[in-house]
Amino acid sequence: MADPLNPTPRTHQHGDFAREETRLAHRNHGVLLELLRHDLTPVGAHYLLTHFDVPWVPDAADWRLDIGGLVERPGSVSLAELQSRPYAEEIVTLECAGNGRALIEPRWQSQPWHDEAVGTAAWGGTLLAPLLEERGLGDGVVDVVFEGSDRGIDGGVEHAFARSLTLDQIRESGVLLAWSMNGHPLLPQHGFPLRVIVPGWFGMASVKWLSRITLIDTPFDGYQQRKTYVYRQDAADEGVPVRGLKVRALMVPPGIPDWYSRTRVALPEAQRLFGRAWSGHGVPIERVEVSADGEWHDATLAAPVGRFAWRAWHWDWQATPGPHELMCRATDANGRTQPIEPVWDTAGFGNNACQRVSVWVRDTAADT
Repeated sequence: MADPLNPTPRTHQHGDFAREETRLAHRNHGVLLELLRHDLTPVGAHYLLTHFDVPWVPDAADWRLDIGGLVERPGSVSLAELQSRPYAEEIVTLECAGNGRALIEPRWQSQPWHDEAVGTAAWGGTLLAPLLEERGLGDGVVDVVFEGSDRGIDGGVEHAFARSLTLDQIRESGVLLAWSMNGHPLLPQHGFPLRVIVPGWFGMASVKWLSRITLIDTPFDGYQQRKTYVYRQDAADEGVPVRGLKVRALMVPPGIPDWYSRTRVALPEAQRLFGRAWSGHGVPIERVEVSADGEWHDATLAAPVGRFAWRAWHWDWQATPGPHELMCRATDANGRTQPIEPVWDTAGFGNNACQRVSVWVRDTAADT
């Protein structure tokens, strides 16, 4: 690792990322890792992935949610009618299934996330399951389909973004129809006026700009359900659907950053390292470890802030002059621990390998 205080002349490498990926990266953004100190991610800093365009909703008072398919009383419902129902709020950590994609080699060209595609918010709305039950569930319901009003083309297929869950998954996860985020109405980019929140699952399940719910008697075969968001080892692999979050920990990088490389520069003194850890389907975090140059130490866990929310941790590091590599890894109550190296996936889904942070600890005497 080069000393960022004495850099060599910078040269740009071409070919690592496609021009299209750069355009995607401008449209979408991840959390600033220094903002992991917030229990609730500030709304403007929460990670954002928009597949197509943000739909235009000029007046929420005119908006309607259609409910149909295998229900005894199909029809539509207004936002005001939903807001008159019993209110529920859940603190939920959402993470993009492609988080860490840029760190897998060879790398699938898509939204080039590193570690930052995550955020935690207090989502407010009403539980979905009672609403469906009041409508009268028909016989033979297999899937409940959530369709957003965003539409585009992916893989040569034109479609509205849509995903499905089973009734059991909806009940077990406590799926919300959410109209607020951290106590404020949803912003347009976060799904205004209404979105789905599926606690404990990767973010693709939490359909934004919800326009229609349809109960069907066959497995949903929409593009975003069957053609993508599937773990595959090669193109011919039928694969395994992406569902619950994987166990993961992230740290706030210590010190100050070099502008271009983001390598950290710190002083030779005690450094309190701070971060967050989470897992899927509401499984608690039981342990976080921190490595300084390959030697692992147990971190101290803070009290949980919610069943489906990340958990804070800290560890005190005595920094000494020279280059260092810090890592962190989490273990959940089911005994799942993060891998040190990425696990291969053709589309770069589910990479929960340990975060690596390069830190150059300066020699104070030499720098004065």
